Amino acid sequence: MSNLAKLDFVALDISGKNYLSWINDAEVHLEAMNLGETIKEGNEASSMDRAKAMIFLRHHIHEGLKCECLTIKDLLALWGNLKERYDHQRTVILPKARHDWMHLRLQDFKSVADYNSTLFRISYKLRLCGEHITDADLLEKTFTTFHASNVVLQQQYRERGFHKYSDLISCLLLAKQNNELLMQNHQPVQLDLHH
Repeated sequence: MSNLAKLDFVALDISGKNYLSWINDAEVHLEAMNLGETIKEGNEASSMDRAKAMIFLRHHIHEGLKCECLTIKDLLALWGNLKERYDHQRTVILPKARHDWMHLRLQDFKSVADYNSTLFRISYKLRLCGEHITDADLLEKTFTTFHASNVVLQQQYRERGFHKYSDLISCLLLAKQNNELLMQNHQPVQLDLHH
């Protein structure tokens, strides 16, 4: 069985394309293992804890990257080396994520579910880059991107006073489902007279 099957989370790719999610996962897992302090400057972690953290991190990086970092014996040096090498991903991802956010419009999607999925993917990237996205931001983005022909509908949803984006999206999904049922109920039934 390969080592990948035993990973707690996806290994850091040698290209660094998953660095931002990897570093979050690594920090959370180290914290859960009571090893979170080992990657902080000036920590007083024991050599045993630093060794455990080093083994854990090496286990969660691409084999090619592991070979490149083989000579780094100090945990903080490894952590710093990876940060120096890949932290630029924030500056690469952020402009595209901001652009995608700015141009995201509910009216451009065939379904509320597709819009919701895209909204969360973009907001996740923004959060990874340190942007603060709130429920109020998600609500406002959705309200302001209704199609112009749905202004009255948008106002009705605003007046309901949603505070959580999940409540709005649930309501929109339910409305869509109810609308589809109504449309099905009004379709004429075709009788097969040949039997």
